[in-house]
Amino acid sequence: MFDIGFPELLLVGIVALLVLGPERLPQALRTLGLWLGRMRRSFNAVKTEIEREIGMDEIRRQLHNEAVLDELKRIERDVHATVDEAAGRSGHSPASAGPADAEPAGGQLVKATELQMGAPRGAGDPQPADRTPERIGAKQDA
Repeated sequence: MFDIGFPELLLVGIVALLVLGPERLPQALRTLGLWLGRMRRSFNAVKTEIEREIGMDEIRRQLHNEAVLDELKRIERDVHATVDEAAGRSGHSPASAGPADAEPAGGQLVKATELQMGAPRGAGDPQPADRTPERIGAKQDA
């Protein structure tokens, strides 16, 4: 920032030693360090307050989430390209594949999640005895 190198610092140290003398120089350096520490802490406090007010944390989270989504889309494209390439080598064309193969990856993710959690109840599936509308109303009335 200020582009101060070792020769400049050495020159400032020698001038300070000549001006203040060996007795007062340690105390002056200690005081200077305390003041610099206080300024740095107050600057960081103001910076944190400003970031909090403008919502920098939320913006950072959104940018991170967008980067993760972009990475997922890239991986999905790579997987689709690899599957298409493998289907081309085996002699099967992706167009002749069944409708289940034509689903997007999101549908496959839903199917995998349903398999892990148990298939969702369809309209014809019986409800458990405690979850029927009559039983729910009876429990709330009691």
